[in-house]
Amino acid sequence: MVGVRSRELDPSASPLDYYGYELRRARESAGLTLAQLGAVVFCTGSLIGQIETAARVPQRDFSERLDAALGTGGLFSRLVGMVLRSQLPSWFQQYADMEAKATYISTYQCQLVYGLLQTESYARAVLGVDQSDRLDAMVAARLDRQRLLSQEQPPVLWVVLDEAVLYREVGGREVMREQLVHLAGLYGRPWMELQVLPFSVGQNTGLMGSFNLLRFEGHPDLYYSENYDSGHMTANPQVIRERSLGYARLQAEALSPRESAALIGRVLEERYGHEPGLDGHDMAKVVLQRQQRR
Repeated sequence: MVGVRSRELDPSASPLDYYGYELRRARESAGLTLAQLGAVVFCTGSLIGQIETAARVPQRDFSERLDAALGTGGLFSRLVGMVLRSQLPSWFQQYADMEAKATYISTYQCQLVYGLLQTESYARAVLGVDQSDRLDAMVAARLDRQRLLSQEQPPVLWVVLDEAVLYREVGGREVMREQLVHLAGLYGRPWMELQVLPFSVGQNTGLMGSFNLLRFEGHPDLYYSENYDSGHMTANPQVIRERSLGYARLQAEALSPRESAALIGRVLEERYGHEPGLDGHDMAKVVLQRQQRR
């Protein structure tokens, strides 16, 4: 541990390095050893040392405990957002920044659940395909993006999912069951609508792939799409016009939010209702109760 502690960081190198530099400075100012601070924030001294040397990515709850233990006035709670954002692929970071500022987000997803609606287990399964060496950091960054949905004034979120998303078993049966339960539970949530584009629609404007539309107050709309290792974002008025019309067509052809919730409930019951922890009939009742409150 002595070698780890002696490493000097350049705080300007990255948000992660800056976080580690400030953590070490705050801990030493408080006169605490790694083990002593670890005991206060309920982790090992080794973990503290790894974060101080930028070998590990801090989590948000860890940062909140640090602020409470060191009396840093929310410093680490503020820094951790930048740290987690920096763990996203470089080509995705600009989109994530704009997503966090949008007042209205429209997304069509033909293969996977939209990142803002993924459970931790589902996100881990998706990201683990290609990011096994940085999986914890990538999952933490994806979940941190979801915080914008729980803020006091969240953006309006409208999601259209291809029906195939409900049947593609990502991560195994338990992971997919949990994800579908989560989607079913979103019905009736303020500022959010979820529609499913059924197989019966056949050819549609979404066949060209997933895409997002972002709207802002006082700024041009943005269109975003991505491929394997890059993203494309544009404010070109003609692209916005065409894709906005395409999205309106998808909304018109998709099942209503009520019908979509019922379909998710049926998929749950038919594919996972017999498994421990979920009664298909009870799930259907929950969906029906939410529909009746609408």
